[in-house]
Amino acid sequence: MKKEQAKKRENRQNPQEKERDWEIEKKEEGKQLEKLQQLIGYSFSDPKLLKRAMSHSSYANEHRTEHLGDNERLEFLGDSVLEVTSSEFLYLEYPHMPEGDLTKLRASLVCEPTLALCARELGLPRYLLLGKGEEHTGGRSRSSIVSDAMEALIGAIFLDGGLDAARTFVRTYILTDIEHKKMFTDSKTILQEVVQRDFKDEEVRYDLTGEIGPDHDKHFCVDVKIGDRSLGEGEGTTKKAAEQEAAYRALLALKKSGVKI
Repeated sequence: MKKEQAKKRENRQNPQEKERDWEIEKKEEGKQLEKLQQLIGYSFSDPKLLKRAMSHSSYANEHRTEHLGDNERLEFLGDSVLEVTSSEFLYLEYPHMPEGDLTKLRASLVCEPTLALCARELGLPRYLLLGKGEEHTGGRSRSSIVSDAMEALIGAIFLDGGLDAARTFVRTYILTDIEHKKMFTDSKTILQEVVQRDFKDEEVRYDLTGEIGPDHDKHFCVDVKIGDRSLGEGEGTTKKAAEQEAAYRALLALKKSGVKI
């Protein structure tokens, strides 16, 4: 009912009101994108690239008259740039690590959950441009959307400033704290081993605390507990992914409290 009433109000707007609202929206978007450039420490020569990188397909569909396009092609490019820059970094940083181990380590650093984690630590979700429907169904917190935007941002920086600029961004915001992040893909197994070793009378329990979105595109929230203690929360497009992130955050909390991981 509320959506229908809002739509009726929108339809009753005269052209001058719509033009005014459009100008206000564009001005606010411009301010947000300027803040994002300050946040990442990179200033775009072509700000349109940054806006496209932040534009989800749902936003692009609602703003077709701008002919901006969504971030999917930039995501495709950014994925390749991320693979090259991360491979180079690991090759140089771990000169004695075998190829198979390098591949496994790279996979743990550039997988969707890790990229989403890095994006959230950076504060990227608040700058996403989403359609109204996607916004209302929790798209801003969805790991797949957030990680895609991270890759699109890498692609945009590469096009705007070249490989050196993209390499600097990747090393600054993704290839950090590797000793912790490489635990991510095995976080549930590692947490179970730690609990069996140091908390013999306790059990690990993953509680589903929330579900967001339609049945075909669910987003799950999970809280992990050791006994009655809550140690970490996770989000993901599947319960397994949410549990994995929750376990990772629990491991970080345990390590900070002095538990050997």
